Amino acid sequence: MFKKSLIAVAAASMLTLTACGGTGSAAGNAAGSDKITMGFAQVGAESGWRTANTKSVQESAKKAGVDLKFSDAQQKQENQIKAIRSYIQQKVDVIAFSPVVESGWDTVLKEAKTAKIPVILTDRAVDSSDKTLYKTFLGSDFVEEGKKAGAWVVEDSKAASDTVNIVEIQGTTGSAPANDRKEGFEEAIKANPKLKIIASQSGDFTRSGGKQVMEAFLKNNPDIDVVFAHNDDEGLGAIEAIEAAGKVPGKEIKIVTIDAVKDGMTALSNGKINYIVECSPMLGDQLMDLAKKVIAGESVPERVVTEETAFTQEQAKQVLASRPY
Repeated sequence: MFKKSLIAVAAASMLTLTACGGTGSAAGNAAGSDKITMGFAQVGAESGWRTANTKSVQESAKKAGVDLKFSDAQQKQENQIKAIRSYIQQKVDVIAFSPVVESGWDTVLKEAKTAKIPVILTDRAVDSSDKTLYKTFLGSDFVEEGKKAGAWVVEDSKAASDTVNIVEIQGTTGSAPANDRKEGFEEAIKANPKLKIIASQSGDFTRSGGKQVMEAFLKNNPDIDVVFAHNDDEGLGAIEAIEAAGKVPGKEIKIVTIDAVKDGMTALSNGKINYIVECSPMLGDQLMDLAKKVIAGESVPERVVTEETAFTQEQAKQVLASRPY
């Protein structure tokens, strides 16, 4: 009887030691013992690009065996902050998010850092001076995208003898892509004094916003030569407004956009848009790979830039059928 009791105590001790060693922490995940849990706070579903981006993240998480906790902020920063705090309380292994705007993140990111939960920025950056608040930023070079769009306008306007009137439909006010694409575009066109931005307003990256802004532009500025829209959806909305005003998009008013989603590429191949700079939403695989490395304690680059191109009308016709989004 005494011998049986000793065996029982020993067995219980072994179980206790096993339980203490089998935590659900990031350290446990780094050793490959547990499934990674990622909290992902998405901007919203404001465009075809964002929908494709969400699908990419969700499908890649499933393929990589990552337990994804997903939230849609509906383009409101307060919703994203609330979601991130919820992920901190749930003690997820890693947090990833695409910031609605650039500023106002330090407090919640410090909370994540205190909880020892690494953060990965996707698609959009934050303007914090403390780079230790996040591990890496995965996304496009928005300034370069703006420069590509501006370079096309410069080349297309070489033969212009008069002022080329440009209207700009910006993305969400305060967001990284809106700020950077504007900066890049202005940098590219400044060498040509004939190119003049006569109006600039936010369309909030939506088709309805693009249409409303373009309607106002047409009412106040009858002589518009070029539209620079910060994304395809805004450009597609502008097309609706231009056609409703009895003008021909792509001919009477030229249109340059950024994204290269299927609807945009279709309009490009049909001659209603003149040039599209690509911004790929397919970030899921790279995000999961970075998350695993970060949790394992491996070093990752501070900035991971996605490779992208641009399309003319003829190029769009050639690749449209094979576009995944």
